[in-house]
Amino acid sequence: MESTYGNRLHRTWGQTLTELKGIFNDTLTNGKGNILIPAFAVGRTQEILYLFAKYYEKWGLERWYIFLDSPMAAEATDTYARNSQLFDRESGEMWRRHQEHSLLPNLRFTRTAQESMRLNKIRSGAIIIAGSGMCDGGRIKHHLKHNAWRKDCHIIITGYQASGTLGRSLVDGAKYIKLWGESIRVAASVHTVGGLSAHADQAGLMNWYAHFQGRPPLVLVHGEAAAAGGLAKRLREDLAAPVRIAQPASPVDLGHIGDFIESL
Repeated sequence: MESTYGNRLHRTWGQTLTELKGIFNDTLTNGKGNILIPAFAVGRTQEILYLFAKYYEKWGLERWYIFLDSPMAAEATDTYARNSQLFDRESGEMWRRHQEHSLLPNLRFTRTAQESMRLNKIRSGAIIIAGSGMCDGGRIKHHLKHNAWRKDCHIIITGYQASGTLGRSLVDGAKYIKLWGESIRVAASVHTVGGLSAHADQAGLMNWYAHFQGRPPLVLVHGEAAAAGGLAKRLREDLAAPVRIAQPASPVDLGHIGDFIESL
């Protein structure tokens, strides 16, 4: 089982939506710089666009220019739109309602490098969604170079940032970041919106495992040491789970798992 957020809890969905609304409103009130949103091209980007469409008026998004600056994300979004019959009722109706025009009236796809570079001339009023999700590559790095040093700009982190990535440095409050060998001062406000993560938090992981009968043996993967350790401790104490944390080059004996299955 993964343990990405094994030692923490996400904000509730309601708190997450309130936080996002506050960011957009505060930016307008305090100078209206630009907002950067690093996002994974498939899944996260489309979730963000869905929320933008759903809360377009409540969040005052009509006052912004919104750019999706990722050719891969643009293609993925087109694929989502062509298959809206697979969505649940609410999201399907919303996507189909906007299909004749645009998902958002002020949304623009910037597919070429030239279009992307032109965005860096915009001083205020732009929301730029770009990859990569952890800021280690892609067009978001160029936008960080032109905006991270500005006090009136904001950076919204919507997904997990692995240790050692540029995105993690921003989340951890770095005063300076390195881009192509150049040191860039970080003056923009950085917001970590954990409620948008696709990974379950500690409570979600605990709840998932608790529904298995007989407490099957558990090996924790996909988590940093503190997260995996925190989750393992809770699993042992609260659910008496036979849990271990996967280690490099450490074999896992699956023989006893077969015996467990036969005993059910």
